[in-house]
Amino acid sequence: MASYNRVILVGNLTRDIELKYTPSGTAVTDVGMAVNDRRKSATGEWVDETTFVDVTLWGRTAEVASEYLSKGSPILVEGRLKLDTWETEGQKRSKLRVVCDRMQMLGGGSPGSGGGGGSRPPQQVSDAPVVNDAPASIESGSPGQRDAQPTGGGPGYEDPDIPF
Repeated sequence: MASYNRVILVGNLTRDIELKYTPSGTAVTDVGMAVNDRRKSATGEWVDETTFVDVTLWGRTAEVASEYLSKGSPILVEGRLKLDTWETEGQKRSKLRVVCDRMQMLGGGSPGSGGGGGSRPPQQVSDAPVVNDAPASIESGSPGQRDAQPTGGGPGYEDPDIPF
């Protein structure tokens, strides 16, 4: 039987980040996220529902989050669900949390607001290795490197064969 464990959440941090390190030196942090949902009730009124989710960030992702994010910061996380179980005073307890594989800072906000500052574009952080296919010897302005292309309204965009 096949299974698939993938979660994508967009929400706001519920508290400031406390970065910790494992004995082997790996960065780790547990953050809280508030994810809001808005729907119409049976009476036609809008109802806001907030779900609080615990998320664990590892490695460089945890370090970047602790450096740039704070309580209230909007983020997107992608990861997997993990069930933690333990026993306290003879009672079995469990908690579902998200182990983050990728994190993206969202929103511009003003500097110091925890939203990533200024007008910077969203930044994606992952523990996956970065692969750069361009040869290291290419410098800007060298032959074979193209200039930036216009995103619309320029010549060539009136072609009727373009499917969009």
